Amino acid sequence: MATIRIERDGADAGAVESNREFVAAGQRNILFGLYDDEVKLLDAVKAANADHLDIDDVYTPFPVHGLDPLLGLEESRLHVAGFIFGTIGCLFGFGFMTWVFTRDWPIIFGGKPYWSVPAFIPITFELTVLFSAVGMVTVFYIINGLGPGAEPRRLHDRITDDKFCIAFDVTELSGKEVDRLRDYFDRTGVETVHQKMVAA
Repeated sequence: MATIRIERDGADAGAVESNREFVAAGQRNILFGLYDDEVKLLDAVKAANADHLDIDDVYTPFPVHGLDPLLGLEESRLHVAGFIFGTIGCLFGFGFMTWVFTRDWPIIFGGKPYWSVPAFIPITFELTVLFSAVGMVTVFYIINGLGPGAEPRRLHDRITDDKFCIAFDVTELSGKEVDRLRDYFDRTGVETVHQKMVAA
């Protein structure tokens, strides 16, 4: 049987207050289980779907193939941002060189015309890649609340190392429903089960 630990702010609290107190304090009560490998995790997610359990989130130390469809997640639209920023970089690079060599400082290089499009292609390509990469990273950080000064919000330190986690929000669930989740964890081969209060 899996071990149950109750935590508040990363420390052992020994007991859990009523769920109403969590809501009043602006906190969420999270029940989560840690698994040894991704095969057990995928089987556990399938079992949760079959039991119609509402998974709050799944955390893994590396991308797990086939997990997104099981969780009903749509394909990321980050590549749309990459295309937009890449287009801006392409137009900026080509437009800036066009302005420089035809209007601001026209110079003849080796008999080439002022507007020598083939010579613009390498720099235009590099700026397209630069704008796309920097733009996607910036959007990714903003969407996920990352960046300088961001406080790390981890349910468990080993999630970033070698454990796979399935989390349920039990803030508004009854004791019977929480017991059902614990039984689910036992049936799916969980290593340990933890309960933790986190900021909403």
